Amino acid sequence: METNDTALSAALARTPVSTIDEVLAVLQAIEGALPEGDGIRCFTEVYREVTQEVRTAVQGLVFANPAWLERLDVVFANLFFQALNLYFANDPQTPRAWYPLFEARADSKLPLQFAFAGINAHINRDLPVALVKVGEEMGVPVSDSRPEHGDYLAINPILAEVEGRIKTRFLTGALAVADELAGKVADMLANWSLDEARSAAFTNGEALWALRGNAFLASKFLETLDGLVGFAGRGLLLSL
Repeated sequence: METNDTALSAALARTPVSTIDEVLAVLQAIEGALPEGDGIRCFTEVYREVTQEVRTAVQGLVFANPAWLERLDVVFANLFFQALNLYFANDPQTPRAWYPLFEARADSKLPLQFAFAGINAHINRDLPVALVKVGEEMGVPVSDSRPEHGDYLAINPILAEVEGRIKTRFLTGALAVADELAGKVADMLANWSLDEARSAAFTNGEALWALRGNAFLASKFLETLDGLVGFAGRGLLLSL
């Protein structure tokens, strides 16, 4: 698959970003730089749609710390952009959690497989890191006893609704696949729960927060998490 290198480089040159509007603009630019069927584009398209819909859905809701929630969205997105920058620079520091999607991006996979491989990497590896980064920036400990945890959980029902619509869109209409194949995809994703993934991410964020005073242990924890998430990602991309 060919990539519009100039357009992709221009998109990534705009990172890191500092607002949700900038997150959406970069995601849209990445989509435009990659061809149909590219695994990274499949995930980016879903990520952009989810970000847009969540931003709309949360309008009017009351949060304990909306500034924290918005900053978390931005830092979270920047970790994806950073992973892309590292990968396209052939940097060995590219998180292992992202390698399954990035390396298989030109393979013959279902768009839904690519989408969930990206969601797996982003939530299970990047979200704990983002929680700690924002916690340090804003002086907000990563703890389920904090009001910010309530804000974090308030997003789950919105994400679950968007997740359901995305699954339906990928498996019906113009993107429909054979019934037998659709059944295999459903079986593959049967054990996937966005709520549980975000819950585990917060717990891992708490662990990283507790370990931040010990650089060695924190590094080992993240290294192990990175590898496990990468392993899971390869499973999501197995041929059906």
